[in-house]
Amino acid sequence: MPPSETKRDGGDGAPLDYARLRFSRLTAKRRAVVRAVRALARDPEQAAAVLKLGPKQRGELPRNRMVASSPTLPAIDRYTGVLYDALDAGSLPDDARARAAETVLVQSALFGPVGALDPIPAYRLSHDSRLPGLPLKAHWAATVTRELRHAGPLLDLRSAGYAALGPLPDRDDTAYLRVLARGGDGTTRALNHFNKKAKGEFTRALLTAADPPETLEDLLDWAPGAGFVVEAAGPRELALVVTEG
Repeated sequence: MPPSETKRDGGDGAPLDYARLRFSRLTAKRRAVVRAVRALARDPEQAAAVLKLGPKQRGELPRNRMVASSPTLPAIDRYTGVLYDALDAGSLPDDARARAAETVLVQSALFGPVGALDPIPAYRLSHDSRLPGLPLKAHWAATVTRELRHAGPLLDLRSAGYAALGPLPDRDDTAYLRVLARGGDGTTRALNHFNKKAKGEFTRALLTAADPPETLEDLLDWAPGAGFVVEAAGPRELALVVTEG
């Protein structure tokens, strides 16, 4: 899943502990980005420019200064916005949250991929943020892809910018999920803002399914009974089709 630009403040978890994040071999990479973010935060004007923060967003700068000492929340509770509102992680049954812990990854610009329930602090950093001396795509991409090679079947719901921070490994059991809208005349087009809502609802349905699919082939069979239209859309690509009107 992608992260979100918007995040909840606060939390009731202990401060950042790299040992509690999935993919322990990314720890050195994570520490490097956190150091760069904290160093940048010491210059508010430069930080605001790098992070593309307007005057009303300057209140987010302390998040990065305190990223190593502020309280944490599970990743899917930290992020907000359209996708995460549709997922509504706080209302998921316990067994669905446990399933999320096992099966859902969130791609963070700060930490790389983390597990859905991994405890993370509030922060501000985007896939296209230009940290001085640390280009994020070059920093993350190859290393994250190597880590993902050890994961099971992968369905990629990330936006293109976040997918570039860790491209899917070249395997038959990986696919990118594109959201399309189908009009009354049968034609399809890319769904922009509302694709996030569709992805959130789709993820929630997968987490709460009585018999969740375990392979991409299973997913295609499962979708109609769960009220979704999912179609093969090309090599290693699936389309989640939303009907308009």
